[in-house]
Amino acid sequence: MKRPNFLFIITDQQRADHLGCAGNQMLQTPNIDALAARGTRFDRFYVASPICTPNRVTLLTGRMSSAHGVRTNGVPTPLNSTTFADLLRAQGYRTAVVGKMHVQKMTAWGPIQAAPEVDESQAAPPPHLAEARMPTKDDGPYDQESLDAWRNDPNHDVTLPYYGFDHVRLCLMHGDQVHGHYGRWLEEKYPGSDSLRGESMLHGGDNALPSDLVVPFGWRTRVPEELYSTSYIAEESIAYLDEHARQGSEAPFFLKCSFPDPHHPYTPPGHYFDMYDPAEITLPPSFGGGEEPPLPSLDYLREQRNSRHLDVSSFWGMAVSEREAREAIALTYGQITMIDDAVGRILSHLEALGLADDTVVVYTSDHGDYMGDHQLLMKGPLHYQGLIRVPFIWTDPMQPPAEAVCDALCGSLDFPQTVLDRAGLQPFHGMQGKSLLPLLSGSEVQLYDDLLIEDENQLILLGFPGHPRLRTLVTKRWRMTLFDRVSWGELYDLENDPNEMHNCWDDVEYFDVKRTLMEAMVRKMMDYDDRSPFPTSRS
Repeated sequence: MKRPNFLFIITDQQRADHLGCAGNQMLQTPNIDALAARGTRFDRFYVASPICTPNRVTLLTGRMSSAHGVRTNGVPTPLNSTTFADLLRAQGYRTAVVGKMHVQKMTAWGPIQAAPEVDESQAAPPPHLAEARMPTKDDGPYDQESLDAWRNDPNHDVTLPYYGFDHVRLCLMHGDQVHGHYGRWLEEKYPGSDSLRGESMLHGGDNALPSDLVVPFGWRTRVPEELYSTSYIAEESIAYLDEHARQGSEAPFFLKCSFPDPHHPYTPPGHYFDMYDPAEITLPPSFGGGEEPPLPSLDYLREQRNSRHLDVSSFWGMAVSEREAREAIALTYGQITMIDDAVGRILSHLEALGLADDTVVVYTSDHGDYMGDHQLLMKGPLHYQGLIRVPFIWTDPMQPPAEAVCDALCGSLDFPQTVLDRAGLQPFHGMQGKSLLPLLSGSEVQLYDDLLIEDENQLILLGFPGHPRLRTLVTKRWRMTLFDRVSWGELYDLENDPNEMHNCWDDVEYFDVKRTLMEAMVRKMMDYDDRSPFPTSRS
């Protein structure tokens, strides 16, 4: 069988229910809906980690963050990591990424999590022996996605291949704050382009157009639609497809189109800004509150909001008012509809070039967003469904789907293995996911009884006593979360409580359920122990 091309479309911070084809009655996503109608939409697709870089590296390696080593944002992806793109490239695929990677640091901000205090009476290890692994002579550079480097050095660029990709056009950060290759393109199109951008990631300031928004991280950007990062990604992706067609190469391609939206700041440009009226937004059922028993972290965030001590500088979860939630959702819908229009442009061009019949198209996101769940916005160490469940659509014109919607448990960990399987390639040793092709063919096989989600953060968030570390187990019916260094946890019956309002953690009626899930979590963690490298002897 002819090896397929792959068009991989990934957004940033998009919930599973933020698509028309997933039942959203207001959001307009006709192009993505049409893609789902031609393929299979997975309804129970979960992230391996609800944090940007760890899950993006899982999507590259098919390994949990505890195995690939990028346990939180701010830990760079080791350059010696093997990715599925490396395997595709080694077997003759042309590999390209247009948009966001976020596998290295993007900001100049120093780490929050410092090394523990040392005993001054003892000699500290020298820098090259301070960590569990010594750096190699070519261990770096790890500033290839650094905003400062891109802004200050006109010659700064990534070293190719970049984690398996031999063509790279980067978009760094979010909203109208995006830089990288896009920033240079924008400056060429509009000299003095910083005057179009908001003044920072926090607010638009004097650069923003007038509006009556009150939501944090929301403003009306001066960047025109045709110069916004979403348009750039569509334009560069189309240019790549044109070049592929011109070359007439027999080599198939893997093209990753990675949109920085709909992540905050909420800055949809032009007519997308007021496409959706906040007054008409339907808030999630859990927005009214009334959780039983109340979660300490929810109480902490709501008290911050009520006392007006809201910390917006961390870019993490916060409690918001009804108006703020409606505005955030409306602006996010505008960002998603703009992405949908860009997807439509790319897919139409794929068709015009005669490439559509040979191209598998995949759509997903790196993690979700609370988007009003329990009065919250953004993300954090509370694993509600809006955060951990993301869209996943697989459309293969060469292998028609057995069913339009699949409700089997699966997730980000399985994406690399599925791509390699479809390309007819064996995985490298140490990949931990499973191929979804049996599910796509209609097989009755159940790949998983449960899924594990790992989460660790440098920041001290949501009233936790230290840096949050937690593990979540998801089954068809249950979601259980175990936190480090606190006495409480979470246990929800998703079948009877889909909005996660009644925490059964301390309910004696559910002790047997909790015990069973605890054992399953430990077994799953053992299953994901790293088995790479192979032994080289019996020694």
